[in-house]
Amino acid sequence: MHMLGGPQHPLSPNRAQNPAPGHDFDDWLAMLRDHLAALGCAHALIVHSILYGTDNAVTCDAVAALGADFKGVGLLPDGADLAAVRTLSRANCVAVRLNYVHGGVLTWDGAKAMAPLLADHGMHIQMLLHADKHVAELASDIRALPVPLVIDHCGWPTTLKPDRAAIDTLCALLSEGHIHIKLSAPYRLTRDITQTEPLMRRLIDANPDRCLWGSDWPHIMLGKAKMPRAATLADHLSAITRPHERQKILVDTPNRLFLT
Repeated sequence: MHMLGGPQHPLSPNRAQNPAPGHDFDDWLAMLRDHLAALGCAHALIVHSILYGTDNAVTCDAVAALGADFKGVGLLPDGADLAAVRTLSRANCVAVRLNYVHGGVLTWDGAKAMAPLLADHGMHIQMLLHADKHVAELASDIRALPVPLVIDHCGWPTTLKPDRAAIDTLCALLSEGHIHIKLSAPYRLTRDITQTEPLMRRLIDANPDRCLWGSDWPHIMLGKAKMPRAATLADHLSAITRPHERQKILVDTPNRLFLT
């Protein structure tokens, strides 16, 4: 999930949109807690939004306010040094975010160069990509990374054809243990989220121990996607998984990746 702020957290001048008006940091924090309570979640990973650029304060402040069961994913630019990585780590951030779809301040080459520093601090890389456009060209590099790689939104293919060669490669990386994947934001792939079930099942079957789930709250930068309901997203996961798979996806794997 993400966190938004108010006047005390300046937005990036290069942002693509503004957060919903009329809320300050405490308002967003209360809404975040309500969202988690509605889902029955005791832990969360707060992923920094590009709306705030490389100023990670809103994310780090949220993690600090929520406590030890909450972790963050920060944003660092190419060439970030040891001090910058250490600052994030000390703020309970467990990863650095790379957006390979919309671009941003961190490139793939920059992330590879930063990876040894992240490894030294027990951190990893979280990545947004379009699997059908990018995974083939990146697969060799991914296999060589010294840190875990978490891929967002089911690999976010631009078309829902889970038998495509790119999805085969994505599943191979999963089965080999080179990546984790978030079974998140199916509403960004299609308006009828039931259409994502074949893709999600392929990913789960490839390696249920490397799958995670996220609500993607508060669903910013929707583009043409429709605003989802959190309960519908949670029910969708339940509908396509078995109890032992949900235990792995919702508890065991995130605890191992984020809390240990």
